[in-house]
Amino acid sequence: MTDGDGFPYFIDAVSRRSGLPTEQAAALARAVLQTMAERVTGGAPDDLVGHLPNNVGGYLTGPAPVDGGAGAAPPPPPDAGPAEFLRRVEQRAGVDPAAARAGTGAVFATLREAMTVREFREMVARLPRDDGGRPGPL
Repeated sequence: MTDGDGFPYFIDAVSRRSGLPTEQAAALARAVLQTMAERVTGGAPDDLVGHLPNNVGGYLTGPAPVDGGAGAAPPPPPDAGPAEFLRRVEQRAGVDPAAARAGTGAVFATLREAMTVREFREMVARLPRDDGGRPGPL
C-alpha cells in the first residue's frame, strides 16, 4: 500500500470497511486525513506520510479548507476532542454524522493496516484526548 498508485487501494479499503460508496469513501478519507493533519500535536505526522501511498500522504502535510475550498478553517481549540474531530470531518466531506463516524473508523482501520503497531500507536498518541482519556476520534 505504499506505492504511488496506492490511493485507489486505500479508498477501496475504506469503502469496504465503512460500507459507503467509493466516491463518499474518498471524500471521507481526505476529510479525516486533513483533519488529522491539523489535530496531530508535535507538527506534521511525518512518520505516517512515509507509510502511505503518495497521493494519500499528501493530505497529511497541513490543514486544508473546511468548507469545500471557500476559506481556511480556524484552528481547533487545543482541548477539542473526538466530537469536534467528527464535526470537522462531517463538514469537510459533506456527510451526515453516521457516515462521518463510519468513514473515520474505516480510515483509522486502514491506516492501522498500512503501518507498524509502533507507528500507529505513536500517531494515535499525538491526537487530543477526550474526557475519558481516549484518543479522539477512536
